[in-house]
Amino acid sequence: MDGLNHSAVSEFVLLGLSSSWETKVFLMLTFCLLYVGIILGNLFIVFLVIADSHLHSPMYFLLANLSLIDVGFSTVTVPKMISDLLKEYKVISFQSCMAQICFIHIMGAAELVLLIAMAFDRYIAICKPLHYLSIMSPKRCILFVSLGWVTGTIHAMSQFAFVIDLPFCGPNEIDSFYCDFPRIIKLACTDAAKFGFVVAANSGFMTAGTFFLLILSYVFILVTVWKRSSGDLSKALVTLSAHITVVILFFTPCVFLYVWPFPTSSIDKYLFIVDFAITPALNPVIYTLRNKEIKVAIQRLNKQKYHVRFG
Repeated sequence: MDGLNHSAVSEFVLLGLSSSWETKVFLMLTFCLLYVGIILGNLFIVFLVIADSHLHSPMYFLLANLSLIDVGFSTVTVPKMISDLLKEYKVISFQSCMAQICFIHIMGAAELVLLIAMAFDRYIAICKPLHYLSIMSPKRCILFVSLGWVTGTIHAMSQFAFVIDLPFCGPNEIDSFYCDFPRIIKLACTDAAKFGFVVAANSGFMTAGTFFLLILSYVFILVTVWKRSSGDLSKALVTLSAHITVVILFFTPCVFLYVWPFPTSSIDKYLFIVDFAITPALNPVIYTLRNKEIKVAIQRLNKQKYHVRFG
């Protein structure tokens, strides 16, 4: 990368999460279990959606893509975090740091678009059920997913272009377990204010704008249902509760970091554990426990296994 030609820093030191040995062991075991849960839970949803023809619908197509993004989002950060917990000296090369930042923002922005698509899907299903299949056609679903990846790539590269050529002459310590634009910019041997503004204008606007757009869409759906059903919101709340839970979990750390890109406290690194480890592990549970069709699909899968085993 050309950035190395202008920089005396070839690697960054990650300060990690804790200095206590007992805490490190506890965190390592916890994150190992969470990561196994992320991989198995999300890939199971993908497998279930592919294998069960009853789940070949727009909502589950989007859900399967969300699960794949969650797997990738966690894989970019969690394995490195686990391996670093038992290391005294935690380093990441300049190239690996830049690559991690890019993948985080590509998949993060893709997930934002996908969450908007899922909210739109629920709006059509609840408010315009007779037109659902014509509006949420397979072509439109593929367009949503493609748009997410294109948006993520443009979003990441637009910020990456500003950061890659920044001069890094020391210090090289990052008070976190992963690399990200606000932390890297703070280490550059230049005026960080204008670059911080770029991050706030790009990531901050995208994060905050998407969050408020999603909340407004859920409020609009609930108001529409309330008017049509004489105040009975129970069914709509059950349908939307999983989506609202995921949105709140995902966006809280993002808003905290990118709307205020240079916080005085290091609490933001702990908040991002929610995005990288907890939310991806909870998503399969949230969507499974609150979704009758997935429960029925699991039952059908178990019956098929029973018939295959006992003929």
